Amino acid sequence: MLFNFVKSTEIAELKREIIKTADGSYTLFVPALNEHYHSVHGAVAESLHVYIQAGLRFAEKHFQEIKLLEIGLGTGLNLFLTLQHTQKKVFYTALEPYPLEVNLIQHLYTDVAENELAIKVNIAECNKWHRLTPMFSYIKKTERVEVAELPVEEYHLIYFDAFAPRVQPEIWTEQVFYKLYQSMHPHAVLVTYCCKGDVRRALKSAGFCVEKLSGPPGKREMLRAVKK
Repeated sequence: MLFNFVKSTEIAELKREIIKTADGSYTLFVPALNEHYHSVHGAVAESLHVYIQAGLRFAEKHFQEIKLLEIGLGTGLNLFLTLQHTQKKVFYTALEPYPLEVNLIQHLYTDVAENELAIKVNIAECNKWHRLTPMFSYIKKTERVEVAELPVEEYHLIYFDAFAPRVQPEIWTEQVFYKLYQSMHPHAVLVTYCCKGDVRRALKSAGFCVEKLSGPPGKREMLRAVKK
């Protein structure tokens, strides 16, 4: 299939189509990769289940403020849901080497306020902190996680929301997970929608305590990994 021959550097140039998912929210589909940005069973439902309930709620119990790293900002959905669903102070760092065009972003959110916020985040200057509220700041970086320089014991929570391993196998590795492990506080948590056996083993080899959790609609399981 075509996705086996697409270089990571070419992903940004591929055509994307807007798709309505089962819960009424929208996502993007990349035909050349046969890959969706979110679950077709519900984009918002998936993000709420995997990243908010299994990740953010877990971190809130252990830390007074949340320094958060997202691998794969994509449409910005996880950022917006985090903003809406926490009272904690959040410093949100997003690595997104393939930023989307504004014309795609503005058709993904039907609510006017969400639409304006999505565009604001999308066009914001990279590598610079921006404040959305007194309690929520974010920074976007176009670096790839495997080459980015990450601080040591900085993050309390990681959203690992990259393209699936069949599309980007180079970032679902023990080396990348160990790099993330070192960047996290003790008791910090990483969550991801993917529950493949080799991903689970790579996380364990990197030092994480890994557990399977029930998955979002349409998916049996997901993973949560905690730094020992």
